[in-house]
Amino acid sequence: MATSRRPKREPLVSEASAEVTDQAVLGGFNGKYVSYLHTVLALGAFLVALAIGCQTHYHKIVENEYFGYPDEWFPSVSATVGDRYPARAVFQIFIAATATPRFLLLFLWYFVTTQRGSSTLFKKVLLAIGIVRTVSCGVFVYITSTDDHLIHDVGMLLYILLTFPYMFGTIYTSSSSILSSKQTSALRANRLRRAICGLFIFTLAPLAYFFVKHKVDKVPGAYTIYAFFEWSLIIYDIAFDSISMFDFQNLHIQVLDANIMEKQLRDGAYSAVEKSPVKKEIAAANPGWFSNIIYLSADIYLGFVFWSMLTALPLLIWYFPLWDMGISGYEAFLFITLLPVVLGFSFLRSFIRSYRGFFHLISLIGVASYTWTSPVDRLFYAAIGCGISLTTWAATWYEEHDKTGRLDRDIGTLALGLVAHNVAKAMWKSNNPIWPIMRAENGGANETGIIIGVVACLALIVRDFTDVSPSQKRIVAVNSSVRWSGVSVGFGAIFFILHSMLSDSSIISRWIARGYSQHEPAPVPWGALVIAALAVGYGLSRKSFVTSFVWWILGTGSVFGLYYVPELPGFAAGLVFAIYTMSIFPSFIRAISVCPPGRTLFLAMLTYNILDLMHVWVVAYAFVPGGPYLRESTHIILIVMMGLIGIGLVSMPPADEKYHKKQDSPLFKARRKILNWKLIGLVVAGGLAYVSRIPLQKPQPYHPESKIMTAGIWTIHFALDNDMWASEVRMRDAIRELELDVIGLLESDTQRIIMGNRDLTQSLAEDLNMYADFGPGPTSHTWGCTLLSKFPIVNSTHHLLPSPVGELACAIHATLDVYGKYVDVIVSHNGQEEDPLDRQLQTTEIARIMRESSNPFVFLGYVVTKPHMGNYHILIDDGNVNDIDPTDDDRWCEYVAFRGVKRIGYARISHGGITDTEIQSGKFQIVDEADLPKDIYRRVPESEVPLDHRYPPQFYGQGVRKHRYHVFDEPRYFN
Repeated sequence: MATSRRPKREPLVSEASAEVTDQAVLGGFNGKYVSYLHTVLALGAFLVALAIGCQTHYHKIVENEYFGYPDEWFPSVSATVGDRYPARAVFQIFIAATATPRFLLLFLWYFVTTQRGSSTLFKKVLLAIGIVRTVSCGVFVYITSTDDHLIHDVGMLLYILLTFPYMFGTIYTSSSSILSSKQTSALRANRLRRAICGLFIFTLAPLAYFFVKHKVDKVPGAYTIYAFFEWSLIIYDIAFDSISMFDFQNLHIQVLDANIMEKQLRDGAYSAVEKSPVKKEIAAANPGWFSNIIYLSADIYLGFVFWSMLTALPLLIWYFPLWDMGISGYEAFLFITLLPVVLGFSFLRSFIRSYRGFFHLISLIGVASYTWTSPVDRLFYAAIGCGISLTTWAATWYEEHDKTGRLDRDIGTLALGLVAHNVAKAMWKSNNPIWPIMRAENGGANETGIIIGVVACLALIVRDFTDVSPSQKRIVAVNSSVRWSGVSVGFGAIFFILHSMLSDSSIISRWIARGYSQHEPAPVPWGALVIAALAVGYGLSRKSFVTSFVWWILGTGSVFGLYYVPELPGFAAGLVFAIYTMSIFPSFIRAISVCPPGRTLFLAMLTYNILDLMHVWVVAYAFVPGGPYLRESTHIILIVMMGLIGIGLVSMPPADEKYHKKQDSPLFKARRKILNWKLIGLVVAGGLAYVSRIPLQKPQPYHPESKIMTAGIWTIHFALDNDMWASEVRMRDAIRELELDVIGLLESDTQRIIMGNRDLTQSLAEDLNMYADFGPGPTSHTWGCTLLSKFPIVNSTHHLLPSPVGELACAIHATLDVYGKYVDVIVSHNGQEEDPLDRQLQTTEIARIMRESSNPFVFLGYVVTKPHMGNYHILIDDGNVNDIDPTDDDRWCEYVAFRGVKRIGYARISHGGITDTEIQSGKFQIVDEADLPKDIYRRVPESEVPLDHRYPPQFYGQGVRKHRYHVFDEPRYFN
């Protein structure tokens, strides 16, 4: 074997001689592939062992001398690779395979650095240290602590002690190589080595801290945190050696036949050694087709992660003012989105841009925040992750992209990340599986999301390492014809629209609903068209007309059509608006990229934040300062955001003809083709997700044999439970086990930024196989009410109850076909205690609706009054209905009343930690008017009640999942 570098100066071998010596060359490869092979095998050894260990002996490898699962839930390195078969055996096989490229790395480093600089003795010592260190690794890998504890510990201690002189010596020799070779790749490698060495040293402090917390203080879970730092040291160690690929990229290794070489030397084949140059080998700056697919997939997934964290942030913030009924102080976390202002510092911008893979990896703490049970901790880490992710993406907009098309790539993958976010929410019925409010118990896939995220980040790190393009200091080319402030506010408005109106494919359907008979097209399956519209918009973004005034007029008209027009015309307008918004999103990023980074991004995200707050103020006006100025004023927000977009379009530079010509280049076409296929795949996946959600069976009541209708009312706090977890699954189980045929849900409009733009109504309706009526929608500025029914909804009307002072109250008045008989049901949510006039007017209007109905009636509502006092008489007496239990004096908010149906039972069920409000339920039997009791009902014991008339028995005593019969500790039955 012989090694020969290929420097940029004139080579020593002539072309003529090279043709002759080719006969002696048996094979060859680039030196960087030694580093690649070492990295893949070493990293694979640990990751494969981790996967196998968790699959086969999870509870055993997470257990330590003090605690086990669930206190400890992540294994240490030693437990993973050394304790159990088959993980230990697989790890040892991988390490054996790693030995050859490992020793090759050491010797190649010695050869390269010796040729580039002096101090040969120092480099020999460094080589010796590397060899001893590698052998000591083999000692503690193949001699486990169970074989010989002393030798195992000596091998590990020696490896750790030699790591520091090895790292410092490598950095020193790397620095001396730079001085002699002045290669750009060597500069980059040296910076990376210093950074990783710093991280390695920095990690030792928390590693030691949590080890002490585990070993001395015996704190549950401390060893799991220690394990994360231990694994990070492994990653830093492997990454440190993998950087040699920069130094070896100009190193070519050939295997020669000595006999042929000797013959050619005798024949004078090398007589012209110093006269003529060889052909230069030009490395392709663009990765191949397969590599492009991998890298673009990683970019798209990290775009999905970004949109997931951004949409989760206001949802987590909302938990706190929800409980405080006003400003909580945690709203300040929203302004983490201003973090990209740091990109005004060129060295930070360059650093983040160059090592985006590492920063995306750090940002995954936002996804991992679900591991903290404390709501405050989850909000804190999710905000940090969101800020880092946003800053990392923004940094990519300021790179030298003219020739490589990187900006086009980054825009496309971020846009496709939003589409992927919509698809994932369609698959998970409007929840995002990696949100911090999700976990395995409620359908989350957080662990999977983190694993895929780590793999995606590693792919980008590899891409950064193998990027051979020049890395000299880049200066942002500011275009003087661009008014940066106008572009900033326009981009902020676009960002707000994508978040508030297009981050869930069911939003448009909920905006156009005006009642059960006016709710089509429904989210299922027509939400698939919204995903398709986003894809069409991205396809049109390559056209120059998207920044025209005519196109802006179309977009403005479509959003007001969505706001004011119901049903199909409004839905069509919403699709046009989705196309418009996505089509101009790339143009704004391209304009941002030629503006001063710091101030432009700061103003853009400040605009986004202000619009976010306005979006909340229009419905939360009763609880925020200055709320009355934006009360019920979504139309003002629409005017402002479209006006800001118009300002941004006017501030943009003229259409870049060079850019549109560059789209015809092979590089652009190759990436665009891959992105197009991925976009088509996402649209198909979204379509299949919605088709699979189409109900195949008609809802059936629980006890049709006795014509029983069990109804309930529940205030659900926007499907966030008391510990800030998504509560749809627990709500579903409670409703199903209580056998509720009809239920009214209050505080159920989750189609806003602060509620995550979720559609819990559709989710519950599908899981429970019930008809659903989504109450006054987001455009009506209420907190929302929902009606779920096992009986067909013949018709419904949405009411906005009189609210001159406080929050706007909502009601649904629906007519149900209950066993062939029309029964009216009203679900209402009256105002707060602080607004007595509102509550009086609202109760009066509800009483009028009930009084004027000729059908049997069931009232399920939130009244805020004590029994037999104040508005109670308006509701019961003026409404011509009966209180389900006049003897129950321990009520305040929720009430059940009826007329024209036979009362059988009444129960109060505790909330189970899902909210702060109980479930109230009434059982009714549908009978002919002649069979209705004429006198006052009397209470009867449960023993006299037929089995199919009774409430489920599992809610007695301690109940299930913290749901139990409370107040009376049992249901009440009547005859």
